[in-house]
Amino acid sequence: MKVKELQNEINRLKEEKGFCILAHAYQGQEICEIADYVGDSYGLSVEAAADERKNIIMCGVRFMAETCKILSPDKKVFMPNPLAGCPMADQYDAAAVRRLREENPGYAVVAYINTSTELKTEADVCVTSSSAVKICKGIDADKILFIPDPNLGAYVSASVPEKEFKFVPGGCPRHAEITEEEVLKARELHPNALLLVHPECRPEVVKHADYIGSTTGIMKFAKESEEKEFIIGTENSIVEHLQYDAPDKSFYPLSVNLTCMDMKVTTLMDVYNVLVGKGGEEIELPEETAKKARKSIDRMLEDFTNTSQK
Repeated sequence: MKVKELQNEINRLKEEKGFCILAHAYQGQEICEIADYVGDSYGLSVEAAADERKNIIMCGVRFMAETCKILSPDKKVFMPNPLAGCPMADQYDAAAVRRLREENPGYAVVAYINTSTELKTEADVCVTSSSAVKICKGIDADKILFIPDPNLGAYVSASVPEKEFKFVPGGCPRHAEITEEEVLKARELHPNALLLVHPECRPEVVKHADYIGSTTGIMKFAKESEEKEFIIGTENSIVEHLQYDAPDKSFYPLSVNLTCMDMKVTTLMDVYNVLVGKGGEEIELPEETAKKARKSIDRMLEDFTNTSQK
């Protein structure tokens, strides 16, 4: 089948069988075009929970599918390609967090949403890249152990100087690989372009940015800005999507290394195979583990809402 033919068949099958398809923004354009919702990991899970359909296909990585299942325990959640993992989410487990608590008494454990379900059971609260500053500012704790991304943690701590932060080695290997030298080279090649970066990048990269934000924040800023040229400092799929969404503007990748192969492993045919019952993996989580993990996610929403109202 041609790409368009396969997309048409997927759209037909999902309507016929009552499936909702989610696509993280780091997926390819061909997958985003057949998705009911495109966005960041937590936002997609919220959309899935609100959708009336009982079958969910998460085109992303494992922790995203798990978060979706946590928020929609009564629904069936499928990963099209079971190999789609996340190196950052696998860096620490629940036992490691318990050990870190013992080594750092008095610290609240703030876990990035990009972590496993098991780790979330040991966290006080979860955060997303867009909510981390507000939640850390409003949380009832003066000392914060931020897990697992020290780059995002450094960005947050700079915005919340009144609190004491500790970090652990880790983070997104793709964002962390980008160097200041690459930024300077991109600036030289595109002197009229604004630099938009994700806070998972190193501090020496972030300091050069004209805008710092989540994936969806970067896309929104670029589309709404009156400027015409942008260097994109996050996963290179965003360059592709913005080229489609704003063809009158120019978008340049900060680095060829900003390509997540875990995101790229999912294909249109993987999605099709789930719909015809020939592939994919249904996400199953122990009930008690999922309930315990949800507490840190629910607190994220509660703390973010309370802080936003102050």
